[in-house]
Amino acid sequence: MFSIKWIKIFWIWVLLIFFLFFLMSLNREDNRKWNPVEQAVVEITAPFQRLFSGTINGVQNIWIKYFSLINTREESARLKEQIAALKMENYRSRELLAACQRLQGLLSYTETTSQEVLAVRVIGRDPTGLFQSVIIDKGKDSGLSVNMPVVNGDGVVGRIVSVSSNYSKVLLIIDQNSAVDCLVQSTRDNGIVKGLSSDKCIMDYVLKTSDINVGDIIITSGIGGIFPKGVPVGEVTDIKDPSDEIFLEVMINPFVDFSKLEEILVILMEDPLAENSKEKG
Repeated sequence: MFSIKWIKIFWIWVLLIFFLFFLMSLNREDNRKWNPVEQAVVEITAPFQRLFSGTINGVQNIWIKYFSLINTREESARLKEQIAALKMENYRSRELLAACQRLQGLLSYTETTSQEVLAVRVIGRDPTGLFQSVIIDKGKDSGLSVNMPVVNGDGVVGRIVSVSSNYSKVLLIIDQNSAVDCLVQSTRDNGIVKGLSSDKCIMDYVLKTSDINVGDIIITSGIGGIFPKGVPVGEVTDIKDPSDEIFLEVMINPFVDFSKLEEILVILMEDPLAENSKEKG
């Protein structure tokens, strides 16, 4: 332990140093030179002042950087949340815009026809992959029945082949079991458009004498009573002339994008096949 003598000496030096600083502070002449005592005091105390000042500044810088880092992290987290919210809002806006464009296409068709139509939504596709068909969210309870034609703003989609109380199955025109009587819009030559179980169709029974060309538009003829006359089907993309056949092979690219079916229209009309069977009976 320190003796009382050393403690007294320590406090004497402390008081002396403070006294010297007090005397130095009384000097208000900035340009006056230090006297020998002041120089000695400065030489002794300056290193301690530098150490103390450096320590204070270092702690202060660390403290400021720490709080700055916390604020930066909080700001970064807040900005990330805002970005995520804006992205989600952008996705919703784009989806609403796409839905609006699809509905405008459906509306454009309803404005060109006097027939009653019902808007439905595609909720599924054939799970087996054997048929090109879709399931819609309306059925008998909504007035739908077999053989009602289905269209959208681009053209012919297909026809209803099965119904339940709340759902129906639509056979697409690209299915190999589908057949639609059609016309070449420019020449009025007729034929049967059949599906190829892909995104293409073929038009059979087109006579070689027909003046059909690549780029011609194919529309429904209205024959058979299922599809109204004049509904767009597709565009001629290729014509082959087999030497051993009496008909041309006409390839059709449908206007409807069957991979993106969402909202479609069912034309509400009586089943012509059922009416014909009743007449025969």
